[in-house]
Amino acid sequence: MTPNPNPNPNPNPSSTWSDSVLSASSLRPSVMQLNLKDRSSVFAAYITAFTDGGIFIHTSREYSLGDELYVLLTLPEDPQRHAIAGIVAWITPPNAQGGRSQGVGIRFPADQRGADVKRKIEELLGTLLTADRPNQTI
Repeated sequence: MTPNPNPNPNPNPSSTWSDSVLSASSLRPSVMQLNLKDRSSVFAAYITAFTDGGIFIHTSREYSLGDELYVLLTLPEDPQRHAIAGIVAWITPPNAQGGRSQGVGIRFPADQRGADVKRKIEELLGTLLTADRPNQTI
């Protein structure tokens, strides 16, 4: 694995992330790690607009809609690292309106692993899911 040569400074100190490419010459998906440290960072990143759930990841790397990404997700108070094979379904470009951070929204797969992560996130967020607060996507 080769590290991203131009990592984007993380605008959200309550989460950490990194991304890398498995092989520059292969068609394998990128691997990204996302460590969400508290409920507010989970709320800011969680994408409720996707039926199967999803997560926003800050990155300056360019992706296209439909690109496959492998995400290693760590949630607050959960020692398990959740491996998600997702699809880029949202792109926030640089200098987006409303001060939104550049990055991509990853749609969870419509399988048991995706459903389990969606359930864990929604249990963690509880009443925050209905809060009228802005997040990194919609």
